[in-house]
Amino acid sequence: MLKTILITMLIVAICIALLSVKILFQKNGRFPNTHVSGSKAMRKRGIGCVQSQDREAQKVNPHAIAERRRPETETEKTINN
Repeated sequence: MLKTILITMLIVAICIALLSVKILFQKNGRFPNTHVSGSKAMRKRGIGCVQSQDREAQKVNPHAIAERRRPETETEKTINN
């Protein structure tokens, strides 16, 4: 049991070391940007991230005209009361 856990931990440590080689040994090494907006080809085509598009769509437009409520009619007043 202990031997299996140690072998598993060794394999995981080797995998982590191999995945971080580029980051550790390259000057200014960084994690690669795998986000949709980080791809030049996607930006060229006008394709963006859904989260970014949603954030932009939910921004309040300062130039928007506020909607007006229509006045209640007499029948609606009686139904609501």
